[in-house]
Amino acid sequence: MIVRRLALVLSVLLLAACGRNDLDDPQADLGNFRLGLNIVVADNMKKVPISRDATVEEWEAALTKAIDDRFGRYEATGTKFYNFAVAVDGYALAPPGIPIVAAPKSILVISVSIFDDAAGVLVNPEKRGRQFTVFEEGSGKTLVGSGLTQTKEEQLANLSVAAAKQIEFWMRENREWFGLPAKPKGFARPED
Repeated sequence: MIVRRLALVLSVLLLAACGRNDLDDPQADLGNFRLGLNIVVADNMKKVPISRDATVEEWEAALTKAIDDRFGRYEATGTKFYNFAVAVDGYALAPPGIPIVAAPKSILVISVSIFDDAAGVLVNPEKRGRQFTVFEEGSGKTLVGSGLTQTKEEQLANLSVAAAKQIEFWMRENREWFGLPAKPKGFARPED
């Protein structure tokens, strides 16, 4: 019995560490990248039927803020503007459910395109943008389902922060877009 409780406490602590805010950590090297326009649109998004409602304006504000927070840090180091075009394709914000048995998770699907501002060209190869599926990050608050422990606004903010992190990982994997040497083949996602 004690071993089970200890294992549960350790699991919660480990999950809580996963969702930490890393914006105060040293930023990754993204070469000449500097955030130009940050355009987020959500007017064509689809909502999963068993979801809390969220408006176009709420999604656009939450994602714009998360992207500005993460990529605005490159203002001092970047020398070339790149513009973001982000579309919210779909979402599900977990409603309250039965803990553990029916604890739905929140999810966000976005498409992202990055443009070289000066050249006016798309830098990523996907013509319709790179699509990302973003799941809520694990934490002590989402262990029993974020619908029970978080407000809609907290869910929106957490998914938006996770989306901005995924965009940054994608950019780091393709750092040649920003004037850096390409990563070697087989590059994994370690923090570098």
